[in-house]
Amino acid sequence: MNFRSFIKGITIICLFLLTSKLWAQDPQFTQFYANPLYLNPAFAGSQECPRLNLNYRNQWPAIEGTFITYSASYDQNVDALAGGLGFLAYHDRAGEGTIQTTNISAIYSYMLPVNRYFTIRAGFQATYFQKSIDWSNLTFGDMIDPRYGFIYPTNETPGSDVVNGADFSAGLLGYTKNLYFGFAVNHLTEPNESFFESDEAVLPRKYTAHAGANIPFNSKHPEIGSISPNILYQRQGSAQQFNFGLYVRKGPIVGGLWYRVGDAFIALVGIQTDRFRFGYSYDLTTSRLTNATAGSHEVSMGLQFECRPKRRKYRPLACPQF
Repeated sequence: MNFRSFIKGITIICLFLLTSKLWAQDPQFTQFYANPLYLNPAFAGSQECPRLNLNYRNQWPAIEGTFITYSASYDQNVDALAGGLGFLAYHDRAGEGTIQTTNISAIYSYMLPVNRYFTIRAGFQATYFQKSIDWSNLTFGDMIDPRYGFIYPTNETPGSDVVNGADFSAGLLGYTKNLYFGFAVNHLTEPNESFFESDEAVLPRKYTAHAGANIPFNSKHPEIGSISPNILYQRQGSAQQFNFGLYVRKGPIVGGLWYRVGDAFIALVGIQTDRFRFGYSYDLTTSRLTNATAGSHEVSMGLQFECRPKRRKYRPLACPQF
């Protein structure tokens, strides 16, 4: 990207920040099943024992100052509550930290065994969010000298440095031994994230639908390996994405190939055992930005803790871990 393109991009971003309406969007994770509570709050407690998930995503590293996101979550089943509890936190940095977002969530999911073969889980999520902006990192058109570049102070009036508030989400899961599907709605109240008291910057609702299957190579010995085709659809405001692909597991080794329609091809490789999981994925951008972005890199790690055997039969969700 040359200097003129860079200046043009910064100017456009600043113009968007100062408009009366700003339609924000959530960070995304390619390994969405490796961050299950972020995907759908109904996943809280869906495994028999407690688990911890850590995620890191670096999107478009070749373009200076883009998006870096960190996430951590913990969840477990609680018999006394007839469901699961979960806690989720993520931090997103955009523009070399010019805009930063932090979310902390508490989640409860209720488990309803419909019959011997089919189970439903309903999840409810309450979130505290904080978004901050460093006005000193922004540049404006009135700061530019045609010959010497950015040499003038700006006459633009900055807004608040921080905005915070409450947010709420809900989700639903249905699953059998080897089939599963889910639906979630994030930002039910569409909170206002504007840095200006007189303006509105609504965070629109995000709708997520996902489904898949887990097909063992040998039904009598599922530990040998499996193949798992999956689909994911998300829509937030005017933006939408559709992912389809599959995972293949052979012993502890997992591989995956995905296509995010109109955006990227995705390759994944990972290691999965009964107690530990590690995965790396790479998004190869297919749009006109291909040569400029260096794709997107994502790393995930999960720990499955030991727990006491359940007094009653517990039906865990058998879905991919990446």
